[in-house]
Amino acid sequence: MTNAATRAEALHLTGERTVPGIPEENYWFRRHEAAYLALLPHCADATVLEAGCGEGYGAGLIAQQARRVLALDYDQPTIEHVARRYPDVAVARANLAYLPLRDGTVDVVANFQVIEHLWDQDSFLAECFRVLRPSGKLLVTTPNRLTFTPDSDTPLNPFHTRELAPSELDGLLRAAGFTVAALNGLHHAETLRTTETRYGGSIIDAQLDVVMGSLPGQATWPADLLSDVAAIRADDFSVHDDDLDASLDLVAVAVRP
Repeated sequence: MTNAATRAEALHLTGERTVPGIPEENYWFRRHEAAYLALLPHCADATVLEAGCGEGYGAGLIAQQARRVLALDYDQPTIEHVARRYPDVAVARANLAYLPLRDGTVDVVANFQVIEHLWDQDSFLAECFRVLRPSGKLLVTTPNRLTFTPDSDTPLNPFHTRELAPSELDGLLRAAGFTVAALNGLHHAETLRTTETRYGGSIIDAQLDVVMGSLPGQATWPADLLSDVAAIRADDFSVHDDDLDASLDLVAVAVRP
């Protein structure tokens, strides 16, 4: 559980980003953390650009393996927070439509739970291609449209502009000139599926029932649900290529030829 000092250090909940250290946010934080951990080996001893860093916890994880990490975000309070909380990360304010780097200057671009927020995904991917060195890697995670917003072309999350199905992400990456080295999906592991049986088979729906209609951070949570959500860890998720259409998030590794 968090204390007042921890909550003061955490960024304000907006519904757009996920932050660590908040019990009510722990499901989403751990779900995103699991993807970072799965892709972390690609960042070993590399110069990494995180395009859209949010709170910065992911850039902080990457910095433990990488030679150097530059994290970008458009929001000024966010980059000030990242600079304070993650001293091993270089941080700058930037519009992702125009990455502030020279051609061929980074080994890895990390783009985690960001591309679905962008209006011009094609131009962003062209920028990623430009700043990567030959054989450099683009790491992308994004919600799977088929499970995140089923039965609708309009994203459930009002901060999302276009969500992607597996084939759509694959096509975007290839159209931008990348070779898709891996396209996996993130799923609930058996431990979390067991927990879900207490909530009609979906811990996501149980959380949505609580928070829908309330301002971020203002909902009243049932004690049992909050306890179960707060106990979730990154290893309660798994990343693999089985049943990709049923995955929660897409996890891609693309290579610049």
